[in-house]
Formats: sequence, structure tokens, C-alpha cells
Amino acid sequence: MTRVGRVERSTKETSVVVEINLDGTGKVDVATGVGFFDHMLDQLGRHGLFDLTVKTDGDLHIDSHHTIEDTALALGAAFKQALGDKRGIVRFANASVPLDESLAQVTVDLSGRPYLVHSEPEGMAPMIGAEYDTTMTRHILESLVAQAQIALHVHVPYGRNAHHIVECQFKALARALRYASEIDPRAQGVIPSTKGAL
Repeated sequence: MTRVGRVERSTKETSVVVEINLDGTGKVDVATGVGFFDHMLDQLGRHGLFDLTVKTDGDLHIDSHHTIEDTALALGAAFKQALGDKRGIVRFANASVPLDESLAQVTVDLSGRPYLVHSEPEGMAPMIGAEYDTTMTRHILESLVAQAQIALHVHVPYGRNAHHIVECQFKALARALRYASEIDPRAQGVIPSTKGAL
């Protein structure tokens, strides 16, 4: 079984191509034009062991918002496509990942119902580098959740450095998505829901 999703999304603001293989080895080829966001997508692929290709050409002459948002939407849609009917997956998972003084706790349910709970320390630096507005982290997760149709809880109880606070979220998200999307050898192709569908 090949669990690959590929989404192409084009608007007047961006052109995005995302391909993800849930059963990969963490091979990543990402280029969005937003350096820190590329770094976060690299964390997602490598720590999730997803083969991930992302190519985005966006209106960066305005700012990075549309580029980041549309990439996250396409990523969520590709992830959903790759999951297929979700037969045999683990479905629920959580991961806690520290990065120096910061800690991220992520819990996910590949439920078919989009919902996000997100908290991070107040008083973070507003920008990481010249292009990454730190308020975009929540918006990335909102966009991903909406298209992937998953329930996602992300909590960063403490941290000081904005780079660390954001990066540990992506690393923990990667691990939680990896564990939840893995095939459970005991499930034998059963959809993990009493409803019979996810």
C-alpha cells in the first residue's frame, strides 16, 4: 500500500505543490522562499519520517502570509489524501519534545473532524528573522487542521526563545503525526472507530 498525497494549489497570490509519503524515510525537499518556514517543514518531514516535497512561489513582495498559509493548506490536504480511508492506523498519538528551555506537548486524533487547541507563552518576540511573524504558527496549525480534518492540541507551557518555542512545536507535531498515522499490525485493516468511518 502506497500512502502518498499530492496537492497542487494555484491562486493569484501563490502557486503551491506539496507531495507527502507517510511511509518514507524523512527525505525532505522544501522551498517556499521563507527561510524559517522551510526550516520548520524540514523538521516536520525528518522527525515524522515523511518524505516531503514542497515548492511554493508566493507574493513575497507583499509579505510571507499568503505563502505560509497556502502552503499549510496544501500540506493538510495532501496529508488527508495520503491517509486514504485510514484503515489500520493507530489514530491517536501524543509527543512531548523539549528544545533547550522550551517544551512542546502535542496530542492528535486523526478523527475526520477539524479542531485546534493551541497555547504558547505570552510575550514572545514578534518576528523570527525578517519574514516569519510568530503569530503565524497558530495560523499554520489552523490551516493544516482545517484541510487534514484532524483534532490537534498543541501546548507550550514554557519557553523564552521564540525560535525554540516554534521549533519544538513542529518537532512534536511531526512525532505525533508519525505515531498516529502508522499502521497498527494488530488492527488488520480495521478502521479505528466505532462508527466504521473516519
